[in-house]
Amino acid sequence: MSDPSPAASAAAPTPAPTTASTTASTAVSDASGTARLTIHRSAPEDARQRQVILSLDGQQIATLLYGQQTTRQIPAGHHRLRANNTLVWKTIEFDAAPGDDLHINIVNRAAPGMLALVALFGAGPMYVTIEMVKDAPAST
Repeated sequence: MSDPSPAASAAAPTPAPTTASTTASTAVSDASGTARLTIHRSAPEDARQRQVILSLDGQQIATLLYGQQTTRQIPAGHHRLRANNTLVWKTIEFDAAPGDDLHINIVNRAAPGMLALVALFGAGPMYVTIEMVKDAPAST
């Protein structure tokens, strides 16, 4: 005899969400007053040495190794991002508007002519570059 109780019906599989609802659930809401910030460390010119420690507005938010990224919601407004490879740091300031989807590339580079030191000793003078990536153009 089958059980028509609510618990039995709750175990029934639910259909997978459609692409539209998936997109809607991951989109940044303009009404929330937040933007999405994604920081990437995957540039081919990266020396692939040392971690890069990231701070946003004075608070540490992530430590990235080569090939990693971090994403977070941030309030709209003016922000200061600092990238530190434990030897040197680089700081940029940027503005985020509600609904923005911001992307930043972090690259840990060997100083010119020092790649041989990095290869030989596993460390050498390095510097960090930060590049804001513009949003993809709107579809027409």
